Amino acid sequence: MNWHRRGDFPPLMLVMGGPEKYRLVTSLGDVAEALIAAWPTDDGEDYVVAVRVCLEAIHGNVSSDDARAALIRAAREAGIPVITIVH
Repeated sequence: MNWHRRGDFPPLMLVMGGPEKYRLVTSLGDVAEALIAAWPTDDGEDYVVAVRVCLEAIHGNVSSDDARAALIRAAREAGIPVITIVH
């Protein structure tokens, strides 16, 4: 599976702290990178679920929409604003 493919993933923007304040998420690879490399905390039920769902989506067991929804729930839990992009 090409988990960096962008065509089937509706983009969103995470407003995070640190040097990269705005993080554009356009693929499952971006979801994984945000959750593992940039997330402000590694606890929380929704965070753990988002990591698991992202991994399942990368393996093709669930849809990228499920991973996107899980990321949004984890962001809400962590107090990270999400800007959805409509196109």
